[in-house]
Amino acid sequence: MNISIACLLGLTAAGCVKERPAQQPPPTVQQVEPAQPQEPDPRKVASLQLTDQGRRMLEAGESDRAIRVLEQAISLDPNNGRNYYYLAEAWLMKGVTSEAKEFNHLAEIHLKEDKDWSDRVAHQANRIVDMEK
Repeated sequence: MNISIACLLGLTAAGCVKERPAQQPPPTVQQVEPAQPQEPDPRKVASLQLTDQGRRMLEAGESDRAIRVLEQAISLDPNNGRNYYYLAEAWLMKGVTSEAKEFNHLAEIHLKEDKDWSDRVAHQANRIVDMEK
């Protein structure tokens, strides 16, 4: 039998069948754990509750109590710009424009990404300027 025929028939002699390159296994995909829902930060939750409490006190005309509560809210979450806005409102109620202006400025910094709150803060700033006249 001719070697080339033997190769074709698979009855082969060494060297007539080319080895296939070894196949590499597919790259392994790292197992990614599904994201666990994160627990809300208890300090932020408490701060939001105090923010709402302070807002209600302002609606009731209790500016001094609102100031104390909103200051506590800020100590728990200094990045919540609404606390600064409501503190500015409380100081406006008391007629202390220097404090109102300071807290309004902080509210502006922290709420600049939120269009609705930015508008509120700007309106509040105008009221402060009007009171200073």
